[in-house]
Amino acid sequence: MSLRVGITRAFGIVGAVIGTGAAFVVSSVKVDVFEGKLSPLVRAIDPEAAHMLAIYAARFRWFGFGQAAALREYPMLQTTVFGRPFHTPVGLAAGFDKDAKVVRQLIETGFSFVEVGSITPEPQEGNPTPRVFRLEEDRAVINRYGFNSEGVAAAKTRLQNLSHAPPNGVVGVNVGKNKLTENALLDYEHVVRELAPFADYLVVNVSSPNTPGLRDLQREEDLRILLTGVIRTRDQTITQSRPTKSAKAMPPLLLKIAPDLSDADKKSIAKVALEVGVDGLIISNTTVDRPDSLKSPRKKVREAGGLSGQPLFESSTRLLGEMYELTGGKIVLIGVGGVSTGEQAYQKIRQGASLVQLYTALVYEGPKVVDKIKRELVECLRRDGFSSVEAAVGANFRKN
Repeated sequence: MSLRVGITRAFGIVGAVIGTGAAFVVSSVKVDVFEGKLSPLVRAIDPEAAHMLAIYAARFRWFGFGQAAALREYPMLQTTVFGRPFHTPVGLAAGFDKDAKVVRQLIETGFSFVEVGSITPEPQEGNPTPRVFRLEEDRAVINRYGFNSEGVAAAKTRLQNLSHAPPNGVVGVNVGKNKLTENALLDYEHVVRELAPFADYLVVNVSSPNTPGLRDLQREEDLRILLTGVIRTRDQTITQSRPTKSAKAMPPLLLKIAPDLSDADKKSIAKVALEVGVDGLIISNTTVDRPDSLKSPRKKVREAGGLSGQPLFESSTRLLGEMYELTGGKIVLIGVGGVSTGEQAYQKIRQGASLVQLYTALVYEGPKVVDKIKRELVECLRRDGFSSVEAAVGANFRKN
């Protein structure tokens, strides 16, 4: 099925559902289309068309997106990271809102922070479709999008407009390169130069498995050159745009790394991150590994691309702890990979994460998963005697 047909079918299904008048009106959708009786209809939609439909739903605050009930407060989860307050440590990973179209609505859904992107300098379509596959038996997704992006100009306009009335949350910008660019540094510098003034933090993404040669940038010397150049560009850009503000106005720069690293790679990444002054690491991106435990049909499992969701939880959480130890807890870590419960978020926090992100859980459970994770995380903290989420960060590595 082509993407165009998938999108047409997706909106046809939504139209049919709305036409039934089944317990909701368009402006306030009550039906659980993710795990309720209508979920089989949603699962029938092409995954990429469903992604586009979700962005559309978020825009109009349908199906639980942007609902005020999600904004209930959890004082135990309030934390300060990068010198700024976060309502909770739970955020949305890059990849959902690729072009910064629904940032405000996603924060109103209950995310404390939203990371947009990956954003490339020039618009590009990404890889051929189909390029997204649900592994329902494994609560996982394989994607090979390939940095499909409307480009930096479109994102800048939206982020600039957003900055006039900032949402009640933190906005991160994930930066990528165009597929055909040979000098990657020029692409990263270009996006940072354009978007740094509108970002609460920046992310250098060198770990997507879907852009040829991208992961090679994680090699020690290549990474050092790239990060040094990007940090220099960020500093120059912010100094020019905010000349009267202190160094605290600099948006922190983070590096997003792959889960598929050798021990030598892990050590060199930690070394470079500390030496060049990176503010944090996001651990981790999707994996090219296909665990033997996968239960989904072999045809889907063999699809090329990055695997996300539940099968990534164990390896990404283990890597999180390794990088916490290798960096001596000196830089901020954001844990991502397989988070769909408060217990899983808690385990990443104990492994050294100051913040956590999710994405695939949103695919399977919908917006309600955000409040569920926060509520369960509070229960975990109370169970183990922590008075705040900050007190639990890195708890697995403390001597009793």
